[in-house]
Amino acid sequence: MSEKKRILVVDDEPDFCSIVQGNLEKEGFDVEVAYDGVQGIEKVKANRPDAIVLDVMMPEKDGYEVCKELKGDEDLADIPILMLTAVASHVSSTRYSHFDGMSMEADDYLPKPASAEDITESLKALLNL
Repeated sequence: MSEKKRILVVDDEPDFCSIVQGNLEKEGFDVEVAYDGVQGIEKVKANRPDAIVLDVMMPEKDGYEVCKELKGDEDLADIPILMLTAVASHVSSTRYSHFDGMSMEADDYLPKPASAEDITESLKALLNL
């Protein structure tokens, strides 16, 4: 990569963020982390990333709300979003259904838990790398 691509990882699990961040940095990405949806939106607006890894189930503002808000903003709508959706059998609430995820405007989806390798491969595809 000639210029480092900036990735924002938005997930409320610090250990998961750390693993993904380390893996992406090894691949040459510049990575920033946010631990909830509100913080994620603030970071996108403060320092626009090239792509976003976005978890669905988070406090403050969930991933669906974040995705909808970003895709509804014409200045931010073109940022690729990789949505991490929990496998339906592991979700106790119907509020976070896979159908909701597929109806959102995210650019790609991976079931959670997703491997750092799968996340890296998806981001490279989204960024045409």
